[in-house]
Amino acid sequence: MSDNSQTLLEAFNAAPLQLAGHGKREVRVLKEAFAGVEDSVVSDMYGTGGLIEGFQAEMAGVLGKEAAVFFPSGTMAQQIALRIWSDRKGSRSVAYHPLCHLEIHEQDGLKELHHLEPLLLADKDRLITLEDVMNMGQGVACLLLELPQREIGGQLPEYAELEAISVYCREQGIMLHLDGARLFEVLPYYGKTAAEVSSLFDSVYISFYKGIGGIAGAILAGSADFTEESKIWKRRHGGDLISLYPYIISSRHYYRQRVDKMAQYYAEAKELAALFNGCHNVSTLPEVPVSNMFHVHFALSKVKVELILTRVSEATGVGFTPRLRESDESSCFYELSIGDLYSGIPKANLEAAFGMLDRLLAEA
Repeated sequence: MSDNSQTLLEAFNAAPLQLAGHGKREVRVLKEAFAGVEDSVVSDMYGTGGLIEGFQAEMAGVLGKEAAVFFPSGTMAQQIALRIWSDRKGSRSVAYHPLCHLEIHEQDGLKELHHLEPLLLADKDRLITLEDVMNMGQGVACLLLELPQREIGGQLPEYAELEAISVYCREQGIMLHLDGARLFEVLPYYGKTAAEVSSLFDSVYISFYKGIGGIAGAILAGSADFTEESKIWKRRHGGDLISLYPYIISSRHYYRQRVDKMAQYYAEAKELAALFNGCHNVSTLPEVPVSNMFHVHFALSKVKVELILTRVSEATGVGFTPRLRESDESSCFYELSIGDLYSGIPKANLEAAFGMLDRLLAEA
C-alpha cells in the first residue's frame, strides 16, 4: 500500500461521518443481534432444528419458493446450484456475465471443483440481453443472471427484458438461476416483491451480509427436490457445520431490521449520486442509481484523488471511501453502497464536504 493509500484509509477510519454502509464490522454487530435472544434457545445441529428450519421456511415464503436452505456462504451455494442443474441437464456448460462473481472472485472453483465450463455472455461493460441469450448456442444447462450487476456499477435490465429472458429459457429448457446477493436492494426500482422477481427463476441465492449487514450467510431457494439435493452437496462441500446459529440469528435479526429500509437507501443513493455528478471531474455509474449502490468515477489519477479525499475528510469529518481502484493512469473509481450511516449525516456537513470536494477537483 502506498503512503497516499494508507493516509486515505486512516482519514476515512478517523472520520466521524461516513457516507456508506451500516458502520464498522465490529463484535457489537453480533452482540446486538443476540441481545433479544433467550439463553435457552436451542442451536441448530447439522442443518436441523427449529432455529434453522424456521428461518429457512420464512425465507422460502419471502422468495415464493417451495423450500430454502441456509448456507455459510454464497460462493458455496451458487456453485452447488449450477452443479445440480448441470447434472440434471447432462451438460457441463453454464452461462453468465464475464464479470460474474464465479468468474473473477472464486479462484476458478466452479471449474476446478465441478469441472463446469462457463460460457461468458455479453461484453464485460454491459448487461446480458435477450439477444445474447438467444445467440448463446445449444447445450447450456443453466444461465446465471446477477441482479444488480455489481462490477458495472449495479446496473439492472428493465423488468420486461428480464421477463422475456425467463420465458425464452423456459421454452428452451434452460434453467435460470438468480444471483440475488443484492435482491432486496433492487426491489424499490422494480416495484416488485422478492417473490415476484424470484418467480422468473428456477433457483435463487440471496446474501445476508451485503445490504442486510449480517455477519455472513446465504439462502439458496427453489423446488423441494432441488433444495434437498443442495443439502447433500452442502455436506460434500464441508458447509454442513455442526451449528450455524451465530450466522442464522444475525441474518434473521438484520434482515427484519433492514429489509423495509431498502426504499430509503435507494432514495438516498439517488440523492448522493446527484451530489457527486454536480462536482467537476466526477461521474457515477449509473448516472441515476437503480439500487442503493453505484460506482463513483474520477477523471483524475488515483494519487491525486487520494490526496483530495484525504483533505476533505480531515477538514469536514466526512469519510468518502477507505480505498480507490485505478482505472488507468488518469482515472480511478470506487464502489459505494448506502446503508444506515448516510441518514445520520447533517445536510450542512454534506454541503461543506461536497463544496470542498468540487473546488479541489476543479483545481487539480
